[in-house]
Amino acid sequence: MIRKQLIRKSAGEKGYFRWRGGEVSRIEGFTDAVFAFAITLLVVSLEVPRSFDELAETMKGFAAFGVTFTALVGIWYAHYLFFRRYGLQDGFTIVLNALLLFVILFYIYPLKFLFTLLISYGLLDRVLGIEFHGEIAIHGEQWGLLMIIYGLGFLAVFLVFVLLHWRAYRKRSELGLNPLEIITTRSSISAYGICVAIALLSISLAVFGGGARAAMSGWLYALIGPLEAINGVIFGKQIQKLQKESAA
Repeated sequence: MIRKQLIRKSAGEKGYFRWRGGEVSRIEGFTDAVFAFAITLLVVSLEVPRSFDELAETMKGFAAFGVTFTALVGIWYAHYLFFRRYGLQDGFTIVLNALLLFVILFYIYPLKFLFTLLISYGLLDRVLGIEFHGEIAIHGEQWGLLMIIYGLGFLAVFLVFVLLHWRAYRKRSELGLNPLEIITTRSSISAYGICVAIALLSISLAVFGGGARAAMSGWLYALIGPLEAINGVIFGKQIQKLQKESAA
């Protein structure tokens, strides 16, 4: 089991953050099974090629599959870190975790559809000139609706992570979080909160922007990288300051 291997190797562990999660819990085991099922859905959506031409066409969709798979792994890793760091298994956490899994299963096909459009039709076909003949289509006015669907899924996933970390922050005394761990928890709340805010802006533009503006709402997600970098610098300085004070 991948999670057990990562735990054994202390993957993602920070020296100043004590891990409170012990063995893999039933929540984590169930979550792993759902993520594995979501990845299976990605695979079974691909038909077995019956000719070399069909194989070549399928290979052109590999990039979109890879990006979707990477996005799922990223969400899974964020889940892994949360349960290693805090080890929460209370009722509220279970409900939030169930909501996350529900969204992941709903989110998988819109996610792959969007990345197929952007990579196969956008990057490969229009930019690189590699023709793509897959049976996938979208009309101009449907881009706005697609971005709303994508935005709602994106919003739900990261809102769950905000609430999970907020729960851990509220229980900081019970969990015995030290000042460095508290700052790291606040940093996570802020980081995931940025994703939530961008998703809300994108959905708003898609709903009220109309026409081309609705289709362009996806470009707002490009702001996440710079904003996350700023968030990391701000909280990183606070962590460094505390570490220096502790060492003095």
